[in-house]
Amino acid sequence: MAENDPKQPQNPTSLPVGVRRLTPETTTVFRGTFSLLHCVVKGDDLYRGVFAVMLFPISHPDRFVSLRYTDVADKIREIGVIEDLSEFAPDQQELIRASLAKHYYENIITRVYSVQCEYGLLFFDVETQQGRTQFMMPWRYDRAEDYGASGKVLLDANDNRFIIPDVSGLPPAERQRFTNYIYW
Repeated sequence: MAENDPKQPQNPTSLPVGVRRLTPETTTVFRGTFSLLHCVVKGDDLYRGVFAVMLFPISHPDRFVSLRYTDVADKIREIGVIEDLSEFAPDQQELIRASLAKHYYENIITRVYSVQCEYGLLFFDVETQQGRTQFMMPWRYDRAEDYGASGKVLLDANDNRFIIPDVSGLPPAERQRFTNYIYW
């Protein structure tokens, strides 16, 4: 082998580079020892203590899910990416969604009681799946992002996520309260 052969890796212990696509044909996800999520990839090892991460949590919450684990050197490594979670068996989808729920907590707004603006902050009084709550967020365009065709994700002052799945589905008075301030 030539010493500077560009086809040979310079560091033989380096990990492969690129994205590995995980498909139902090559990947099995299951609950294993101590109720931890485990993953087997055909032709590869068993991965223990697996967790899921959304690569595009707002624009594609059910697509492009990265499965990861912590190696013996306490470094987080990626196993691969699931392009479309709906292609997996329902029991595996449930396990992956349960892992995602541990990392991503979202408040779903069902009612907007009031929105007040003071000192460059918006003060919201809303109803969520957890009950009535208040939060504040800076009144800036980067704190409200599109969610699907007609929804919004609001990031409060502490980066907590509040989602209105469909702004047009709010009662007219509540929609008006909301769009007086979040109009982009």
